[in-house]
Amino acid sequence: MKFMLEISSKTNLLEQSTYRYSLQDVEEPNLYREVYPYTDVPRIAFNHRRVPIGMPQDIWITDTSFRDGQQSVEPYTVEQIVDLFKLMSKLSGPYGIIRQTEFFVYSQKDREALQKCQELGLKFPEITTWIRASREDFKLVRDLGIRETGILVSCSDYHIFKKMKMTRKQCMDYYLQTVSDAFEAGVMPRCHLEDITRADFYGFVVPFVNELMKMSKAANIPVRIRACDTMGYGIPYPEVAIPRSVPGIIYGLQHYSEVPSEMLEWHGHNDFYKSVTNATTAWLYGACGVNCSLLGIGERTGNIPLEAMVFEYASLRGSFDGMDPTVITEIADYFSREIGYQIPPMTPFVGKSFNVTRAGIHADGLLKDEEIYNIFDTKKILNRSATVMLGKASGLAGIAYWINENYRLSADEAVDKRDPLVTALKEWIDAEYEGGRQTTLSTHELEEKIEQLSNKRFQKL
Repeated sequence: MKFMLEISSKTNLLEQSTYRYSLQDVEEPNLYREVYPYTDVPRIAFNHRRVPIGMPQDIWITDTSFRDGQQSVEPYTVEQIVDLFKLMSKLSGPYGIIRQTEFFVYSQKDREALQKCQELGLKFPEITTWIRASREDFKLVRDLGIRETGILVSCSDYHIFKKMKMTRKQCMDYYLQTVSDAFEAGVMPRCHLEDITRADFYGFVVPFVNELMKMSKAANIPVRIRACDTMGYGIPYPEVAIPRSVPGIIYGLQHYSEVPSEMLEWHGHNDFYKSVTNATTAWLYGACGVNCSLLGIGERTGNIPLEAMVFEYASLRGSFDGMDPTVITEIADYFSREIGYQIPPMTPFVGKSFNVTRAGIHADGLLKDEEIYNIFDTKKILNRSATVMLGKASGLAGIAYWINENYRLSADEAVDKRDPLVTALKEWIDAEYEGGRQTTLSTHELEEKIEQLSNKRFQKL
């Protein structure tokens, strides 16, 4: 094998020219049975190959709440989509850290919601779409004034052989024709490489993306590559083998297919509790974008929670760069109040109990100095005060404090320890523990009792 030497534009070092992979049009699908036995837990294989960290100069978040997220809940109304879009824009801040959000365009309701969001005239997030691979859909997108659209290009042999009933060559030709149709319509394609963590990376993914980049250059229209960890199989650890290696996938798409960081995006799921860590790893190894959904709502175990990546961004950059994290609390309240979505109470940043202390010894420390047991100043950053769970040692003042914080009452609305509701609630709590109760009182129990004792003066948020 003969190599040429050339100066790399990325490292400014003299390097061997990159090997160009060709399509391997195999007769039988490569299902990686040693890694994915199906009748057992998927296995993590190591090859001890390290790739360099390469954090881009700019990183950002994109959103799929109105596409992937909406597929797993009762469809949002037009009004709800518009309200959430406005909240997302407010959270994004003046620099557009939440860069894009994607919409369906199939139904009249989808198009109405998209157009109402367009009419708001907000710069961020940019509205994109997700469509089927047809010329009619490309025309529809173009007529709506959309610059970029997602196209599904499943890339594992599970999909190519089992679902599409094609060979790799047939599938690649079909995809390339689809992308050609997008270019012809003047629409920038975003290719969703579905199931990339089970795909033959060097036998199909890299050769396919090479062709995409070649077509993009000829058409003078960019193409975005979204690496989709559809089943949540991605692994963030160094030295893990392809196809599960997140560092390997991101590095490989850059190094072997010359995908620029700004055209590279990660989309993950949380089936193995790794969605956030995998997304952060994608940033660290060279992808500018990570694709998320509000509250992580999405297929099966959900997508990457958008609010989590807001905090990952701030942790990596040392600043929110104009994002307003208090809007995360507004978004959580909107889902609970207007949509009726029940957020699990222990969910980080958005659950009702995420900064609530239950253990008695912890509560004592929290009341003396909340920094002892609170992750950060949640009042300042999320407009959510740290609080304690009520129990047998709670006095009148503690109960009043809990009510004011739980219902987020203003100074004018706040109750004090002399309020009849506080007295009545303390009597009920005392009776519970005198009757032999040992556990703390849940937020749900307290809210039910307060609603009863207050004659619905205070109703559940």
